[in-house]
Amino acid sequence: MSAPARLEGTSGTGEPVLVAAKLTKSYRDLRVLDGVDLVVDRSSFLVLLGPSGSGKTTLLRCIAGTERLSAGTLTIDGRAVAGPRKHLSPERRNLSMVFQDYALWPHMTAAENVGFALRRLSLGSEERRRRALEMLERVGIAQLGDQYPGRLSGGQQQRVALARALVAQSPLLLCDEPLSNLDAHLREQVRVEIATLARDSEATVVYITHDQVEAFSLADQLAVINQGRILQIGPPEEVYRMPASPFVAHFTGLAGTLTGEVVGGAGPGLIRVRSGPAELRATAMRGVRGGERVQLLLRPDSVSLGEVRPEAEGLTGTIRDSSFRAGAYDHVVDVEGGSRLTGVRSHARAGRGGRVAIAIDPQGCLAFPERDARSAHDELSTLAHEAVDRQATRPAEGADLRQAPA
Repeated sequence: MSAPARLEGTSGTGEPVLVAAKLTKSYRDLRVLDGVDLVVDRSSFLVLLGPSGSGKTTLLRCIAGTERLSAGTLTIDGRAVAGPRKHLSPERRNLSMVFQDYALWPHMTAAENVGFALRRLSLGSEERRRRALEMLERVGIAQLGDQYPGRLSGGQQQRVALARALVAQSPLLLCDEPLSNLDAHLREQVRVEIATLARDSEATVVYITHDQVEAFSLADQLAVINQGRILQIGPPEEVYRMPASPFVAHFTGLAGTLTGEVVGGAGPGLIRVRSGPAELRATAMRGVRGGERVQLLLRPDSVSLGEVRPEAEGLTGTIRDSSFRAGAYDHVVDVEGGSRLTGVRSHARAGRGGRVAIAIDPQGCLAFPERDARSAHDELSTLAHEAVDRQATRPAEGADLRQAPA
């Protein structure tokens, strides 16, 4: 039996706050979590990234205690909270949460909402208010301490929720897609606040999202989850550069795919692949053998555009669309041979209908066996339907996450 995957934090203590072993959760005949193993060290910021229906929310609910495990054991800060014939309620697990819909008490002011999280510390009302206002100051809204949630904007309410989660200094902070209800400009601002405040307070965070940009910008450890299994865990740079499977590569961002045949080596870790009329260099991923058909999964930052030269050999394509975004241009390119690339960035706009040369950095050109890559593509194409089916068959079991204490 393999040991649980370990996520090391930045404090260097090596002391685990969360230990999960073989976590399993089923609803009737539907298995949503399938033997999840996880060890999260103190002060680490773990992001669980996965599509709808992948099991990430169920995993968070099981950690919070609003869902009962079907099997497995769970320990938080050295204390067993779930296992065979054992289930501690959320309020007894000594954790905090930040919710996507804020979950503030409407009849309490912002300061009272934050101070509510301090009740279990047996503090006087003045001390609770002092600490609450101090935490509201840290999130930049101390002047709104006497306002009720209905008078606050979405971004202000989420700051109150963040202050409430952090003020109690619980050993574990759970975040349930807290940015999903915010506008784009507020999302970035609150994301920075969550990251900086969590790390300044040395909180241990488990954060779930389906947004790739959000995941990579927040995590010091990233776990990709699908069908109730954690497919890969590691630093975000490692997951991006060396994905463990075609599914992980697809879900963490591609410009597109090409197919070809391995024709030889090209140096340490690299192979030569014949794709149509062009020969490309690519990074050989696990399972690739000489002479076999492969699919090349292209990271967006590995593709660049240039001018077509009559004497040059290589990939060429036709610009189908272009759009201006964040100081550069994103292009849609149809490669000769039938493939389409999206999100190809350039500082110059290429005209629609124009032919371009396509250069590919081998470090971002990931070669997987074609059979494995096609299976991952098919799986991704059916995820939306599976998510609908999953919701339809899930009973109303367990308490809502918002019933957990702040």
